[in-house]
Amino acid sequence: MSTKAQRQVWGETLSELSELDERILVLDGDLATSTRADIIAESHPEKFIQVGIAEQNIVGMAFGLSTLGYRPWLSSFGVFFTNRALDQVRMLVSQTKAPVRIAAAYSGLLNGSSGKTHQDIEDFAIMRAMPNMTVIAPADATEARAAIKWVADYDGPVYIRFARDAVQDVFDEDYVFAPHKPVVLRHGTDLTVVSTGVQTSRVAQALDSLEQEGITAKHIHVPMLKPLDDQELLQELRSAPLIVTVEEHSVLGGLGGLVCELTAGSEEPARVTRLGLADHWSESAPNEFLLDKYGLSPAKVAEHIKATLKSRK
Repeated sequence: MSTKAQRQVWGETLSELSELDERILVLDGDLATSTRADIIAESHPEKFIQVGIAEQNIVGMAFGLSTLGYRPWLSSFGVFFTNRALDQVRMLVSQTKAPVRIAAAYSGLLNGSSGKTHQDIEDFAIMRAMPNMTVIAPADATEARAAIKWVADYDGPVYIRFARDAVQDVFDEDYVFAPHKPVVLRHGTDLTVVSTGVQTSRVAQALDSLEQEGITAKHIHVPMLKPLDDQELLQELRSAPLIVTVEEHSVLGGLGGLVCELTAGSEEPARVTRLGLADHWSESAPNEFLLDKYGLSPAKVAEHIKATLKSRK
């Protein structure tokens, strides 16, 4: 199975779906070659609208088109939708439950060394707090494709996070996207690790290396942060000796916050260690440097887990 970047998969899958669904439209913020909305522009120019660098207008136009029966997809860097166009997303999409799909490309920490102005490390927190909003973060190209197909038929607002670069595959071609459900990727007894988005691929590599040292972990991937089957996740977390969450996002308000919220209110409160970016801005640098600095590379995740287990003992 070939590995592709999620943005490439988005363009290709949406182009295929456009053959079957006349409701699909793509509104682009002058970043089509980056987000790969150019694939739709070339294959279905009648479904592509170039709005320009005007994300607030893109959201407003999408809402209007949704009232006419269309299912618009918005194409730009995620940070411009979660911050620059936040008022429009809140008022026109979330509050009306409009079937607008926000395809948040270049999300997270790694977006081509653009730096903190373009790196979106708060999007989970912002969108999780938005009533009526579905929040999805696929682990790899395969899950991205499956999630896009599900989103295409969903009747409501969706924020779906796409990474810029390809990652090592997590799922095979038989994978079926199950909305709201956590996915158990492996079993182990020393701790339980919860991850989301493409960080799941890095965590899987970290756990591979730890197994060679005799440390086994249960690994849970959360592809849909909201709405989530809370009880099923709690069931998977039950009796965990230690829970570690890992996300390419701030440790505030994202996956770690979600797990802490659930476990704090459960019958079996648990200690949760959150790995991610601390409460400060990121920076412009090569990908591997950033992953190491913020403790998100496979090697650093493994180191953090070992240190946490040692401190527990």
